[in-house]
Amino acid sequence: MPSFPKNTGKSKQSDSSDLKSKFRQLVAELGHLDEITIADAGLPVPHGMRVIDLAISPGEPRMATILKALGAELVIEGAIIADQAKGTNASAILNDGLKMFMSGDGVKPLSPIFMEHEEFKRRVAHSKAVIRTGEITPYCNIILQSGVAF
Repeated sequence: MPSFPKNTGKSKQSDSSDLKSKFRQLVAELGHLDEITIADAGLPVPHGMRVIDLAISPGEPRMATILKALGAELVIEGAIIADQAKGTNASAILNDGLKMFMSGDGVKPLSPIFMEHEEFKRRVAHSKAVIRTGEITPYCNIILQSGVAF
């Protein structure tokens, strides 16, 4: 389990503004088919990866909150979830979150691809960045593939 941020003396508003800026910059940089990983608090992140660490405490922010925020900002063409999430609370959280995104035709919900967790962890290395949430539900991780708005 990762350690969560300690009080550094910086104002929460300053930290929040910095995170929003990093979040918006990442969204602006994404091109068609680029991938980003939205991670729970425990997903190992490959060394050298760009990480936007939003975790403020165990469980906060929740995966659903971040997926909702991304749904308002991004067009997503694909999603990848670990097989181990199937039939768990993680599956319910991720599938509810995917309802924020529509498939390329703009009509039907996005259907994720499933892969073994070890393969999923290797795939994370291909992401432009990892957004770490405070989510503490096991296997509650998702890789999103950027789409286009036309």
